[in-house]
Amino acid sequence: MLRLEKTKENRSDILSLFGEVDASNSVILDEAIQELVASGTKSLIIDGKNLEYISSAGLGVFMSYLEDFQDQEISMKICELTPRVFEVFRILGLDQLIPIYPDRAAAFAE
Repeated sequence: MLRLEKTKENRSDILSLFGEVDASNSVILDEAIQELVASGTKSLIIDGKNLEYISSAGLGVFMSYLEDFQDQEISMKICELTPRVFEVFRILGLDQLIPIYPDRAAAFAE
């Protein structure tokens, strides 16, 4: 099950993920990101503190935005991943494509 929470902090949109992102619910994550882009966000921070699992479908959602965000000058950062979830990002090399920070403070500092 996936639950999302949207907040604003320091002129950034924060999208907090709770639970699991898999093939059955990755569209929910995609729609939430689309809504934030449509609302004009220029800074998006994905808070993964409560993300227990992410499948390749979930990772694909993030990957699908990389080029568009670069073209639109939208900053996307991820913070507070659990070691297990971070390892999935690292194995697939996504930690080289998306900035990943240990906590929100570090994400805001960049």
